[in-house]
Amino acid sequence: MASTSSRKATSDKIVRRKLSDQVLDKLRDMILSHELKPGDFMPSERALMERFGVGRPAVREALQSLHNSGLISINHGERSRVNAIDASTVLNQSDEIARLVLSTVPANLEHLKQARQMFELGMVRLAAQNATPQDIADLRSIHEEQSLNMQDANAFIEADMRFHTRLAQISGNPIIVAVSEAMLKWLFEYHVSLLHWNGKEDVTLAEHAQMIDLIEKHDADGAVEMMTRHLARSAAVFEIKG
Repeated sequence: MASTSSRKATSDKIVRRKLSDQVLDKLRDMILSHELKPGDFMPSERALMERFGVGRPAVREALQSLHNSGLISINHGERSRVNAIDASTVLNQSDEIARLVLSTVPANLEHLKQARQMFELGMVRLAAQNATPQDIADLRSIHEEQSLNMQDANAFIEADMRFHTRLAQISGNPIIVAVSEAMLKWLFEYHVSLLHWNGKEDVTLAEHAQMIDLIEKHDADGAVEMMTRHLARSAAVFEIKG
């Protein structure tokens, strides 16, 4: 076993950081300090090379890291542009980790379903309390579109996701919307094909219709009860794909 002094000596060693990591820190600071604002073009590679006294590879690697983290967008033939930073930016960067967690630890899918249930019950209560006539009209429009796509599994699923996302939007809270979209995306990564629902599309549509009616009446308790039944029934649809 290494002695305390030898372990301390090892921990005290200075590690030389890559130039690209140092450039990355500088660029992040420029964004966080609002020197570069959402929608702004990033300085050219040459300007960054001159400003930081580094070569092109370090600048390019740092810019790619910013792009990978969602802070900037890199489009071929155009200068990089700073993205708006919001809850979606953070959650979108979690997609790969979420897929890994769900695929390697099957029990986590049950945890996600439980978390979604708790989240959506609070979300539908807010919707029932705050829904406007336009909100109701939008929900009915999505419901009608979903009913026209009962034979198209992908279109049916997409409309289902839009329905729940539109419920989240009634809250007026962008974090609620971002979390709702992320959880739906992660769940549908493991969705069994709707082609074998054996008529349960009708049940889904009926539940959605009842939910809209309750929200329109501002019946928060009724909407929560309806959502509870809806999620309990549909929970079995989500399972790890073989």
